[in-house]
Amino acid sequence: MERYTEAFARLLGIMNDLREKCPWDKVQTIDSLRHLTIEETYELSDAILKGDMQEIKKELGDIILHIVFYAKIASETQAFDIADVLHSICEKLIVRHPHIYSDTKVSGEEEVKQNWEKIKLKEGNASVLSGVPASLPALLKAYRMQEKARGVGFDWENPEQVWEKVEEELQEFQEALTISADKAEDEFGDLMFALINYARFKNINPETALERTNQKFTRRFQYLEQQAKANGKSLGDMTLSEMDVFWNEAKEKGL
Repeated sequence: MERYTEAFARLLGIMNDLREKCPWDKVQTIDSLRHLTIEETYELSDAILKGDMQEIKKELGDIILHIVFYAKIASETQAFDIADVLHSICEKLIVRHPHIYSDTKVSGEEEVKQNWEKIKLKEGNASVLSGVPASLPALLKAYRMQEKARGVGFDWENPEQVWEKVEEELQEFQEALTISADKAEDEFGDLMFALINYARFKNINPETALERTNQKFTRRFQYLEQQAKANGKSLGDMTLSEMDVFWNEAKEKGL
């Protein structure tokens, strides 16, 4: 414990120095740090997807710095300080884990999630869905909304029912294509929502799955670009069949 206390105290001391002496750090505000924090969070996400533990360690450090920075700025107006932040999360965890810190009994993970959502409602949340940030990317937001709804028992009973919904939405989307662009867009959204639901039932995180596909497409397309250049060709002058040769090579190489 002493090792952790020493490391955290060192960071707090450096933060104090930076806020007092560094021209850039002195002028930062909670608002000015916001977009940088979002960027750091995505960098951590990238490192996790790559499975790079050293990079994960580095990005976690950046995020902890941001947390300390926010708390330092807030302390200057006596709004709160880092101790308040830490005590606040400790209290929340104790309240929301009555099966650990009280005499509540649970049968497993699902009941823990259900209790969590019920406790949040008792704390004054107007809606189960109010805990889902409005600014989340749409795909991730849909996934989290579905998880939240499941926490209070609003969910399908089995994946077969969800797959039937996917097929139903696909049919409606195909029909909408013959009606109007607006109708097709609405039905496409319903189809995606149903697919995300099915992925959740199969314990697949759709955000992670799609990002892995994005990365795979990037690797293969960049291989295509490299091979075209090595052969003295421009993608704009190649036929799709010619490009497919290099694309299939990338697949065979496991890219």
